[in-house]
Amino acid sequence: MEPAHRALLREHRLYLSGQLLVSDSIVPLLFQEAILTETQVDQILSQPSERLKALELLTLLPARGPRAFRAFLRSLEDHSWVRERLEAELQEVDGARGAGQDTGTTPPSLTTTPSLTTPPLLTTPPSLQTPPSDRILSRLAARLGSGSQEVLLDLGLSAEDVFRCRTDNPLCSHSAVLAGLVLWRQRGGRGATMRRLEQSLEAAEVHPSVLQEAL
Repeated sequence: MEPAHRALLREHRLYLSGQLLVSDSIVPLLFQEAILTETQVDQILSQPSERLKALELLTLLPARGPRAFRAFLRSLEDHSWVRERLEAELQEVDGARGAGQDTGTTPPSLTTTPSLTTPPLLTTPPSLQTPPSDRILSRLAARLGSGSQEVLLDLGLSAEDVFRCRTDNPLCSHSAVLAGLVLWRQRGGRGATMRRLEQSLEAAEVHPSVLQEAL
């Protein structure tokens, strides 16, 4: 992996670990493309929470050869807002490097590029009959605050489920709520729609603007 790619992953390690759900598509694709070995897949998936799985993946990737970074970007199909930000930042770094070579100056550090904090807004609102995307669930988890438990319980999670999500993510309330929302979507199948989510937010007396902001 090129130094700029390693630096990009290292610089945004905490952001990426809070955004990515690596078990469903990212790790399988990287295994399919021979970036990860079977032993490494087991090592990642054995971690107790999605955040720790993502951190383990980010620890392994830099040593997985020159194809690893581009394969990682391709694996982010379900996390398109993350991929777009990484690609945009990498282009800025490459552009700065080219400018530095032309002028004889040193290109700026990766730390001076825009931070990866706010995913771009959706251009088209999702249908109420479709499942919410990872992006919507992540943004909603960041906005629910104290109303998160009522929403998760109304969605059908048990008190034990909510407790387990919290204990698996003790250092990050956002990750705990996100884990609960993802668990609901996985269990709900076709019934895990935007409309069902909207109904639970209404039942928990969460202001409608919270969902609108997540979109």
